[in-house]
Amino acid sequence: MFDALIGRGFQVEYQAHAKAILSSDFPDAAIELESALLGATIPVEEIIAGGGGEARGTQRLRRALSAKNWLKTTFVVEKRINDVPRESQSHEVDHVRTFADGLRVALEIEWNNKDPFFDRDLENFKRLHADGAISVGVIVTRGKSLHGNMRGLVRRFLDERNILDLDQMPHWGYQPTTRQRAAINNLVRRNKNPVPFREAFTEKFVADKFGEATTHWRKLEDRVKRGVGNPCPLVLIGLPDSIVTFDEGKAALREVEAGENEE
Repeated sequence: MFDALIGRGFQVEYQAHAKAILSSDFPDAAIELESALLGATIPVEEIIAGGGGEARGTQRLRRALSAKNWLKTTFVVEKRINDVPRESQSHEVDHVRTFADGLRVALEIEWNNKDPFFDRDLENFKRLHADGAISVGVIVTRGKSLHGNMRGLVRRFLDERNILDLDQMPHWGYQPTTRQRAAINNLVRRNKNPVPFREAFTEKFVADKFGEATTHWRKLEDRVKRGVGNPCPLVLIGLPDSIVTFDEGKAALREVEAGENEE
């Protein structure tokens, strides 16, 4: 199961018999999920122009899942005493696949949120599983290679586009804030040990937008090891750096701009 994903460098881990449950009860869900993920790409221009928010590539992944009936769902769990409502809780999940027998698989994508969103997702899955609303929870996030090589990807972008200073960045959809501009210029222009522009930009951009306090594999793994979400069966999927592409150029930037105009 998920052999094609693993062959492409995706990380896949299972908790609490999730693999056995998916294999026996939800083989179609596994096939649909693998198909959607195999088609996932993120042009590097979207990472730069998006400035660290949800890339258009992850939005395309969401649309691919929705097209396969992995739909946003709000669960309402209500406690009643003698048919009188006493307590009600709602849990929203971005992607839920519901089957004819009423069984469900729930999925969340955490591309680049603050890492406490993992606690929210895992606790939601735990409660929904305990209440019989879902059978398996799936979390997709930046894998080790994607998170660890983000500096390399940004630096490759700068090198291949021959970007030499901040004045060229708006051409690629990135508008640095006054603080970011000052921080980069301070590194480049300081008298002692000045830092080359591309190195300074890469360090500040990645630290600001894809830092250690954001959602990525190690942060998810740390929580699962501590038992957050247990005993809900879980599938953890890490996106690899191989999904980042460098061939689209301005076409990718036009898609980012079109998405901003839609919003």
